Amino acid sequence: MVARVPVSFEFYPPKTDEQRAQLDRTAARLKALAPEYVSCTFGAGGSTLSYTPETIQRLRDLHKLDAAPHLSCMGGSREEIRQLLKLYRAMGCRRLVALRGDLPSGMARMGDLRHATDLVAFIRAEHGDFFHVEVGCYPETHPQADDALADLRHFKAKVDAGADAAITQYFYNADAYFRFVDDVRRLGVEVPIVPGIMPISNFAQLKRFSEACGAEIPRWVGKRMQAFGDDADAIREFAAELVAAMCDRLVDGGAPALHFYTLNLSKPTLNVLRNLR
Repeated sequence: MVARVPVSFEFYPPKTDEQRAQLDRTAARLKALAPEYVSCTFGAGGSTLSYTPETIQRLRDLHKLDAAPHLSCMGGSREEIRQLLKLYRAMGCRRLVALRGDLPSGMARMGDLRHATDLVAFIRAEHGDFFHVEVGCYPETHPQADDALADLRHFKAKVDAGADAAITQYFYNADAYFRFVDDVRRLGVEVPIVPGIMPISNFAQLKRFSEACGAEIPRWVGKRMQAFGDDADAIREFAAELVAAMCDRLVDGGAPALHFYTLNLSKPTLNVLRNLR
């Protein structure tokens, strides 16, 4: 099983022994696909300073994977971010995913850096070109953006601040990705834009995620899922074929790589990759 473009996988930081064992199983299975790198999301609130670095260390030392931490500026001070950057550099990380993030529950303070653009500029001011910095983007428009054009301008500002590449929010409409790339190219943005791919494992959960982050699930997909009822095998087969067909179209259309949101599960991602041409 070899993809036609580089692949990468996103994990979230486990907090229990059971979750750590699940992550280890998933990382071991997906490592066989020789990913370009893996990433780990940013733990919210107090977990920020422990769970994400611990997981990055585990992925690097135990699984021998090039692991990139997500770094959020929301709720953190410049000094906290400065110390995290020093820690990741000391650990040998050369890649970061820089995001604004969401304000953790129960925290009233926005943080010293208010936007991902500020965070990227801070990383460059502190460490120059040492880190390869990925940022996020939204082919279907950020849910908090004033409008689609404002969202495009905000993305360009992140690139102008020093981002090397971008990973998109997941989507199920390849045309949205192609249109987004065309739009930002017209604005002068030349960095690679990697599609974020969400394999479908739990459709009810996916619907909740999508409502929160503004990712559109095509109506016909939802109707097809409903038609399968409790037939779990049919749902898995349909979901894998659906996402794989979209991945094939993205690669055919020039996508430079594929970044999979695994939710710390291996089977949904493996099922998609097995269905790729």
